[in-house]
Amino acid sequence: MYVRRHTRTLLAGLAVTAVLAGTAGTAAAAGSTPAPGPAGDGAKSLCKRLPKIDRRIARALKRLDAGAGTRGSVARLEKRVDNAKKAGHTAIATYLQDRLNFRTSLVTTLEQRQKDLAAVSTWCKDNGEGKAAS
Repeated sequence: MYVRRHTRTLLAGLAVTAVLAGTAGTAAAAGSTPAPGPAGDGAKSLCKRLPKIDRRIARALKRLDAGAGTRGSVARLEKRVDNAKKAGHTAIATYLQDRLNFRTSLVTTLEQRQKDLAAVSTWCKDNGEGKAAS
């Protein structure tokens, strides 16, 4: 009996504390000033990170375009979809097909980003690695 009453008291105390903390936090947030927006477009930091971003995109495209023996490749996922269809596992095949559709669209997206990144690289070279933009 004591344990049950003690637990109820503890839970009631925690609920009251949570309510009070929520109203105090709301009042403090209402009186604070909003955070300022970004000062620039981040050109300098983007130019600095450009090689790393390019390597990451190239590595992802290489993995996606690899053969059926490579985990994460489109070919491997196509093979899994075919195997699920042959086995009559329609729910599995549908799930894997949706993943395959996304992965195929990801290849297109990454190729576009690679082209955009080449244009950014040219801009960075022409504009002193973004130092003039800051």
